[in-house]
Amino acid sequence: MPERRTVALVTLGCARNEVDSEELAGRLEADGWDLVEDAADADVAVVNTCGFVDAAKKDSVDALLEANDLKGQGRTQAVVAVGCMAERYGKDLAEALPEADGVLGFDDYADISDRLQTILSGGIHAAHTPRDRRKLLPISPAERQESAAEVALPGHGPVDLPEGLAPSSGPRAPLRRRLDGSPVASVKLASGCDRRCTFCAIPSFRGSFISRRPSDVLNETRWLAEQGVKEIMLVSENNTSYGKDLGDIRLLESLLPELAEVDGIERVRVSYLQPAEMRPGLIDVLTSTPKVVPYFDLSFQHSAPDVLRAMRRFGDTDRFLELLDTIRSKAPQAGVRSNFIVGFPGESEADLAELERFLNGARLDAIGVFGYSDEEGTEAATYDNKLDEDVVAERLARVSRLAEELVSQRAEERVGETVHVLVESVDEDGVYGRGAHQAPETDGQVLLTSGEGLSIGRIVEAKVVGTEGVDLVAEPVTDSLACSEEAGR
Repeated sequence: MPERRTVALVTLGCARNEVDSEELAGRLEADGWDLVEDAADADVAVVNTCGFVDAAKKDSVDALLEANDLKGQGRTQAVVAVGCMAERYGKDLAEALPEADGVLGFDDYADISDRLQTILSGGIHAAHTPRDRRKLLPISPAERQESAAEVALPGHGPVDLPEGLAPSSGPRAPLRRRLDGSPVASVKLASGCDRRCTFCAIPSFRGSFISRRPSDVLNETRWLAEQGVKEIMLVSENNTSYGKDLGDIRLLESLLPELAEVDGIERVRVSYLQPAEMRPGLIDVLTSTPKVVPYFDLSFQHSAPDVLRAMRRFGDTDRFLELLDTIRSKAPQAGVRSNFIVGFPGESEADLAELERFLNGARLDAIGVFGYSDEEGTEAATYDNKLDEDVVAERLARVSRLAEELVSQRAEERVGETVHVLVESVDEDGVYGRGAHQAPETDGQVLLTSGEGLSIGRIVEAKVVGTEGVDLVAEPVTDSLACSEEAGR
C-alpha cells in the first residue's frame, strides 16, 4: 500500500484566510491527504498568503522562503503559495519567487488535490494571470447569486455534502476541516466588497460582494458547535452589506438571533462593520440579543472630513462620536475597536489633530494604526500630494503612542466591571481568555487570578481587578466558578 501524502497549511493574514485554509484542508483530507501541523513533516507545505499591505506581503514571502529551506532537510519536497498574494500577483510572483514550486489562484482551489499532486510529481502547473475579479459577477447585486456557482469563492464551499466527504460528515457537514482545537472559529458570511476606497486593492482580487445563504451559515455553525466550538466570529470584507444581493439588506438582523440559538454556541461575534452602513435595527440586535456580544469592529480609518472624502469614505469626528454614544447608551460595556491610516496623501496637521480629537473622545478598546503606503492599482497611488516618508513615519509613531496610552486608559476604566471570560489557554503561565469586548488575537486578553478546575472552552464570570496595558486581570466570581464546574460534569 503506497504511503499516504502529507500536507501542512501555513496561514497568514486575517480570519478570512483561516476559513479558506480550513476549506482547503477539507478538500485535501476528503481526497486522501494526511494533514500535519509542522511543515517539516509534510510532503507539501501550502502557504496561504496575505496580499493586503507591504508588511503582510513581506511576511508571506518570508514564510514561503522558510518553508523552502526545509526542502532537502527532511520530508518536505514542495512549497506552494495560495491565498491573496498568490491570487493578486500570479505569474509575477512565480517569476519573482522561484523558490515556490507552485503559485495557485482561487480558481485552483476546487482542484487543489490534483494541483498539489502534479507539483509533487515534478510537474508544473502554470501560475495564473491576475485579473480584476470584480468583473466576474454582474454589476447589479440582485443578479449575482445566479452567477455565483460559476465563480470561485473561497470559503463558500457547499454545506450539504454526501456522507464521508467531510470530517464527521452528516447532513450539516461543511467542506471544512478544523486545523486547531480552539473553542473559537470564524464563519464566512460573505466575500468581496463593493466599496471603492481609494487606498484599498482588496476588491480587485477578492471580487464584488456576494453573500452566503443563511442556511449555509447556520448549518456550518451547527457543525462547528458539534466540533466543540463555543464562539463563532462572522467575517467578510463588509458584514454590514450582508443580504443586499439576497433581496434583504437587513438579513443580518434576522440571522443573528438564529445563530445565537444553535445548541452549544455561547457567543456570536460580528466583525468588519462599516460606520456609514450602520443602522438602528442592527445596533439594537447587536446590543440586546442574548449570546450576541455587543462588539463593534468599526472601520473608521480616519475622522477628518477632507481625508475621508479623499479616501472615498463618509463621516466625520462628531458623527462618529455620536454613533459611539448611541451604541453605549444601549450597551455601556460594549467593546469597540478600529483601524486608522495616518499620512494619507494631502493629510494636513489640522487633519491629524482632528483624528487625535476623535481618538481622545472615542474610548476605543483596541486601536490599529498604519502609515500610508501606495498600493499598486489603487486610486490613491496616483495622487500627487504625497507626504514624505519621514513625515508619515513621524505621524505613525505619534498616533501609535497616543493609541497605546488611550487603550490602556480604556482598560483601566473597566476595573470593577464584571466580565464573562471564555477560557482559551490553561498552562503553567496561567489561565487566559477573552471577555465579550475582546475579539481573538487583536483586542487583548484576560488573565484569571484563579483557574483551578477550569478547562479550555469554559465561560467564567469574573470581576476585573487590574490591568496590564490593554490586557485585564480578573478574579473569578466564586458562585459562577462553581456553576461552570457543575456544567462541565
